[in-house]
Amino acid sequence: MSAPKLLIVAGTFYRDIADALIKGAKGAAEVAGATAELVEVPGALEIPGAIVQAEIAEADFDGYVALGCVIRGETTHYDYVCTESARGLMELNLNGVIAGNGILTVENRAQALKRAVDKNKGADAANAALALIALRDRFGSAK
Repeated sequence: MSAPKLLIVAGTFYRDIADALIKGAKGAAEVAGATAELVEVPGALEIPGAIVQAEIAEADFDGYVALGCVIRGETTHYDYVCTESARGLMELNLNGVIAGNGILTVENRAQALKRAVDKNKGADAANAALALIALRDRFGSAK
């Protein structure tokens, strides 16, 4: 079996946080012997759509790693972005498209940095995608 191929899709609205998440995801992929490519989109809402575009184009990826950050502001926009980005990723997964969710949903920048750097949530999202790829392969439903 060949090394898993991941596409990291990063929302870069908060560039420093995205960069930390990307570093973690790439590191986890390397440790696992997987390859990883990167595409960037403006924010969390665009991530599921970018994954769909890769699927429509029949890009040769075994799974996807969704990375980004949503920080609560003064309006309800936060709630919509969090809910809809998570819903989009869940729909992809339920339809057989593997997507590890590393979109942080936090109250403030300090929480985001703690999760991106100290807790290495980028690596967690990559490892989740890799675990689902292994499970798909185990059940014989590989692409």
